[in-house]
Amino acid sequence: MDITSSTDIQSELTEQELRLGLDPDLMPHHVAIIMDGNGRWASARGLPRIAGHREGLSAIREVLNFFDELNIPLLTIYAFSHENWNRPRAEISLLMTLLDQFLKKERQTFQDRKMRFLPIGRLHALPDAVQALVHEIANETAHFTDRVLTVALSYGGRSEILDAVNDIVDDSRSGKVSSPITEEQFEQYLTTAELPDPDLLIRTSGETRISNFLLWQIAYTELYFTKVLWPDFRRREVLLALLDYQKRERRFGRVTQTASP
Repeated sequence: MDITSSTDIQSELTEQELRLGLDPDLMPHHVAIIMDGNGRWASARGLPRIAGHREGLSAIREVLNFFDELNIPLLTIYAFSHENWNRPRAEISLLMTLLDQFLKKERQTFQDRKMRFLPIGRLHALPDAVQALVHEIANETAHFTDRVLTVALSYGGRSEILDAVNDIVDDSRSGKVSSPITEEQFEQYLTTAELPDPDLLIRTSGETRISNFLLWQIAYTELYFTKVLWPDFRRREVLLALLDYQKRERRFGRVTQTASP
């Protein structure tokens, strides 16, 4: 699978020229992003890792603003994985502080944009104060449906599937569901039950793996990998990803014409 970057595609075009190349009828409805490379961005500049995470928040804001301009209504970001709890305690503490600050700063923005904030993952693992804030903002924006920012926190795809299976087992014992379970029924037990599957998954920093993110949901999602580190992923990089996506032929297992015998 190829890794694309801003130097590989339309490198000589301006941002305006790139934007003119977008087909409004082929825009993705739901984009998921694995935001990777904050630490490497900081290390390359001789800065502490937390500086990379702060710059990463700036990238989140810019991407959110640009998605709003482009009328892409659904964005899901991988903010903190279940495995990230294995990082040094000092870094985890700083990350939780940054999360708290980000949510407090953007709280009114969610209201102004009529955007739902949807947290997914094992939220009970978050520090009490952060957990309370996450639930408060989720509850006060739950009535918004047109735009949704889904934030994966203490999240893992395998644990999400496992939690869904355990919930189904509990409901089957109480008679709420019966076997065989269909795909549609199973999806209702996932934390993303209210969302369509992502059309496009973007991963930054040159890594070409999924890292336990949305394992069920990305079965037919288009994947885009870029060498750009997340803090540098801005409007131009968004356009390059979208232009690459619009070149794809999404068949979902079907063929577009009669196969030759």
